[in-house]
This record gives sequence, structure tokens and C-alpha cells, in this order.
Amino acid sequence: MTVTRICLVRHGETDWNAERRLQGQLDIPLNGNGRQQADRLAAALKRAAHPFAALYSSDLQRAASTAAPIAQQLGLAVTALPALRERHFGALQGVTLADGPQQQPHAWHGYSQREPAHDLGGGESLLAFSARVRHALARLAVEHLGQSILLVSHGGVLDMAYRLASGQPLTAQRAVPIPNAALNWLGVDAAQWSIIEWADQRHLAQTLDEL
Repeated sequence: MTVTRICLVRHGETDWNAERRLQGQLDIPLNGNGRQQADRLAAALKRAAHPFAALYSSDLQRAASTAAPIAQQLGLAVTALPALRERHFGALQGVTLADGPQQQPHAWHGYSQREPAHDLGGGESLLAFSARVRHALARLAVEHLGQSILLVSHGGVLDMAYRLASGQPLTAQRAVPIPNAALNWLGVDAAQWSIIEWADQRHLAQTLDEL
């Protein structure tokens, strides 16, 4: 059987991550820590010498800015892929997790209860979001059959990818951590998805000199 390996990376940290504020598809930049995470990640990938055939990124700047030093270190072009964007959180975009229940109670109920068809007040339902991510990953797996590829995206996208490979339902609360700038590996073989490794952060504890 021919196995395609997909390495997924959540973008580096932003100020809104630190504030626990829902970003969705608002275009928020990396903060200083996020830029350092991106540089450490790029150096670690160069040292590991994974034979990536291609590098894709969400077109939102926090992902694109994470992908840029990787592209430079690995000598790969970045292909922007809007299908890798974060979920659109509708009325909750820009709202902190602490303020959501009071500021947007209807949308918050749909979000917190993980109602699959709820669009969060003009956003994207879990059903639509999951279908978008699943379609994008399946297409890339076919286009890069038997190769290894690197995708820089967002926490929600990685959550959908984990659910695809593990069979976890959309209605269940997130089961695994999804740290900024960690490495997460999936495999796909004849349309059968599997989790190879998840949330590898070892490179983030090292300095650039150590890498």
C-alpha cells in the first residue's frame, strides 16, 4: 500500500491566542513569541530533513507568517490555500471565551454545546467546516500520493483533521491538545486515515543555537 504522510502545523502564537479571544477568519498577526516559534520550527524541520514534496498554508497572515521561515529554510515555495482557513465563528469572532456567554448567548450556546448545524450567527457550522477540511485533505492526499507534505493552518482545522483520523464525532469536546507551532502527523493509505504522532513540541523548548 502507498502511504501519504501529512504534517500539520498550527500557526505561531498571536496576542489573541494569549487573550483567549476567538480569531476565526479575522486576519490577526503573530506576536513576538509566535515569530520565535516559527523560527524554531523552521530550524527544526531543516535539521530533521523531512523530504517534503510541498508546503501549503492558510492564506491568513498568522499562518502565512509561520510558513515563511519554513519555506526559506527548506527551499520550498508556499502555496496559499484558503480551504485551510480557520472556521468562521460568525458573531463570536473577536469575542473572548470569558465574555462569549454574556455578549453572544445564542451563538455561544451553539458553540459551547457543539451543535453541528449551528452557524454561530452568520458563520460556519461544524458540518460545513468539517466537510471543507475533509475535502481539502483528501484532495491533497490524492495529489501527493505516496509523498510527505507540510500544511500550516489553524487549531480548528487541526481538530477536524484529528477527528477525521480518529473517528471522534463532531459533537464530542476536543480530546487532544493543539499547541501553537507543534508538529502533528497523519497518514492516509487507500482512504484509511491514521494518526502517526501528535503535538510534538520538543523543538519549541530549544534555542535556535541548539537547533
